[in-house]
Amino acid sequence: MPVELSYVQTIVLGVLEGLTEFLPVSSTGHLTVAEKLMGLRVDAPAVTAYTAIIQIGAIAATFIYFSRKIARLLTAWVAGLRDAAAREHEDYTLATAVVVGSVPLGIVGFLFRDLISGGLRSLWVVAAALILWSAVIWVAERRHDVLEEQGIQRGASEVTVRDGLVIGLVQSFALIPGISRSGATISAGLMRGIDRVTATELSFFMAIPALTAAGLYQLVSEFDGVVALGVGPVLVGIAVSFATAYAAIAWLLRFVATNSLRPFIWYRLALGTLIIVALSAGWITAR
Repeated sequence: MPVELSYVQTIVLGVLEGLTEFLPVSSTGHLTVAEKLMGLRVDAPAVTAYTAIIQIGAIAATFIYFSRKIARLLTAWVAGLRDAAAREHEDYTLATAVVVGSVPLGIVGFLFRDLISGGLRSLWVVAAALILWSAVIWVAERRHDVLEEQGIQRGASEVTVRDGLVIGLVQSFALIPGISRSGATISAGLMRGIDRVTATELSFFMAIPALTAAGLYQLVSEFDGVVALGVGPVLVGIAVSFATAYAAIAWLLRFVATNSLRPFIWYRLALGTLIIVALSAGWITAR
């Protein structure tokens, strides 16, 4: 692994992080492939830490894009903690669903942190996860279509705490590179009968505590290694991640309002197959 990242490398990784963090295509999977092609050791602590840290830019984009709604939900949640009557408000329930849904990922991520940053950082894992989880997204979209035809989909005002817990549990699978955190959460939301736009927004909200915690943890635990990669490139990576993530959020919300996630399924299948071909042919190595 080189002593530091070049600015070209960090810009490429920042763009990939920002574009893929909220799309159901796996940002970690894309970053792992890109890092490998750049000659980086994908399971090196400093590299895995960098992958998590530049997510801070994507999270900042989420905060700014949804600032008014986040402030509204936070206000409702705090009010509900002090006043029983305030707990009847739909914003309190939605906020609680996000909080509860964030807990499983934090617990699983902490308990299996060494496996996640080490053993699972293999391109074979990425390829398999890209392909296999595509089937889950397909099933979720099929269920969405059936429920939409029956007119029994639920919006943001009908999201329950149980929805949050189920989505949060499914979100834990996204710790496997290639599955995609957004792909897992949106699929879980669709399976629960939540409409596509609401499921997508829930995915954004649940990303905030999970990715913020992961980024800060890696920054503290691997501080020296990250500094060795270069403070400048790290900051540039965060900034580029922020800009591209903001654009990706706006685009995805418009897209899911009138389209299904099926185009992403074909993309995942193609990328997963390409990785397997490249590995089998010896063009690249798994680690």
